[in-house]
Amino acid sequence: MLRAVVDDRERMRCGELKPLPVGKLPLENLRSLLKQSAKHDPRLLIGPQIGEDAAVIDAGDRYLVVATDPVTFATDQIGRYAVYVNANDVAVMGARPLWFFVVMLLPEDRTTPELAKAIMADVRTACEELDVALGGGHTEITQGLDRPILVGQMVAEVVPTRLVRKTRIAIGDQILLTQGVAIEGTAILARQKSERLRGRVDADVLERGARFLIAPGISVVSAALAAAKVGETVHAMHDPTEGGLATGLFELVAPVGLGLQVFRERIPVFFETERICQALALDPLKLIASGALLIAVALGGAELVMRAIEATGAPVAVIGEVRPSTEGITIVTNGHVEPLPPALRDEIARAFEEG
Repeated sequence: MLRAVVDDRERMRCGELKPLPVGKLPLENLRSLLKQSAKHDPRLLIGPQIGEDAAVIDAGDRYLVVATDPVTFATDQIGRYAVYVNANDVAVMGARPLWFFVVMLLPEDRTTPELAKAIMADVRTACEELDVALGGGHTEITQGLDRPILVGQMVAEVVPTRLVRKTRIAIGDQILLTQGVAIEGTAILARQKSERLRGRVDADVLERGARFLIAPGISVVSAALAAAKVGETVHAMHDPTEGGLATGLFELVAPVGLGLQVFRERIPVFFETERICQALALDPLKLIASGALLIAVALGGAELVMRAIEATGAPVAVIGEVRPSTEGITIVTNGHVEPLPPALRDEIARAFEEG
């Protein structure tokens, strides 16, 4: 292993090998890693695979649902982000988040006791809001970091009959989207790129965008659990995160290998998101989108599911439908159909790279 790392560094130095860009590991590399099989355990009902953000473990009369996700771009209120993004990953499977664990990596020469206290205060506040218990974790000051990084893990429970899994998706299912895009990306850019945006975007738009973390917020837990209670008409749920809606749509159908088609004019994009993305020349459909929820619903069942979600206070729209795999994933804009591939990298990575 060490020899391979040294060889790769030498090849990069000589220009023979290019380093991978910031963001998710490219799909072809991830597929290669997942092919390397590990120990098989029959109790592991859902393990590592493209399109799934949580594992499901058979614990007898209930299933444990476990998700782990880092927060690497945001720095302001990073503790809140860490709790909510991990809670979202288990809630989309119909499971109620119960226990949270966090690894806090803090930068050397920049960390004060006040910084650590502030991050943990955010973690505790978010846990209280979701009625989640903080189970433990790890803290350290780490070499080589220029900002805090949090890695969270959420453990949840669900009775077997209430588990929502993507293998139930079928051709003809309607695709619902709650809230709109892109809540998380808008909040991060408005908060951390305010200097670059000042003068290009109205101050009141930036102010509203900066509050997106709180309102409308990045949690989909209430909407997901409300949808799951409707029953078997809900075939799958997914929260689009890194790579935005475009990648989220790909991940929604990846476990079953089907296609889908969405309509651009039906996709709700926040005004604040549009303005910030225009100013930075970003695609809002490929901007990190925590706070939105994708749902695949059996044909004829959308109205009941939408009423359940709207009762939680979240708006929801039908944006498309599941299609045969031969049609791929497409988007219709003013009657023109074109492919909608997953993002090679999230637009927010490009925004931070460009300063």
